[in-house]
Amino acid sequence: MRHVTLPDGEEVPALGQGTWYMGERRDRRAAEVAALRRGVDLGMTLIDTAEMYAEGGAEEVVGEAVAACRDTVFLVSKVYPYNASRRGVQEACARSLKRLQTERIDLYLLHWPGSIPLEETVSGFETLIEKGMIARWGVSNFDADAMRSLLHVAGGEACATDQVLYNVGRRGIEFDLLPFLRERTMPLMAYSPIEQGRLPPGDVLDEIGRRHGCDRFAVALAWLLRHPDVIAIPKAVRREHVEANRRAADLTLEPADLEAIDRAFPPPARKQPLAML
Repeated sequence: MRHVTLPDGEEVPALGQGTWYMGERRDRRAAEVAALRRGVDLGMTLIDTAEMYAEGGAEEVVGEAVAACRDTVFLVSKVYPYNASRRGVQEACARSLKRLQTERIDLYLLHWPGSIPLEETVSGFETLIEKGMIARWGVSNFDADAMRSLLHVAGGEACATDQVLYNVGRRGIEFDLLPFLRERTMPLMAYSPIEQGRLPPGDVLDEIGRRHGCDRFAVALAWLLRHPDVIAIPKAVRREHVEANRRAADLTLEPADLEAIDRAFPPPARKQPLAML
């Protein structure tokens, strides 16, 4: 498994696991826990979750899944913007830690920009680090302008990553946000890297998949993972899907494949609003 280096030198797998929509149904919990554990066994040891997902239910699933292997897992969770005041972020983090059954979150993200001043949120994050409740912090759903504002805040330069929607059909960030992060050696985390299984129509992905002996979703994941500074976090709740995602990390697309994808899904020619799901 290839790794991506965070600004503080910590290395994390380029391919992790997402948990959006997990924890919503008790009858699916065993399968969700098993899927996450299988992913960890395959080296997908970065697991992303959030207090928003099933209102903490996904964090509970993750906590159960990693209880026996916590030391080998890199946990990412996110705080609601309206909980991101100095005091609120500490209370929210404490609740997440309880649900995750751990003493520390490895990377804690502000889920999206909100009304609470960034200065207050960053200060709250710094307090969490001082207390040992989190190891580092970052943001999610911040466009290039929002990132510039963040980096002008005292302590904002400590941001470890920006998690945004990015996949073969959602390439708007390539115009400004991705170059902005690269200039600052800050990796990007891509959520919904296969558009939650709903990739836009395009026979090119199927054609490339046939040549490489895989499906279109593996091609889309490999397309993202070719970037040395992008972390992809697909969600899977079936063992075969987890294993297919892992195989995609070993798929190398050829220059002709990349050219064909660019023709079918052109890169942006101008600034676009940040895409979100």
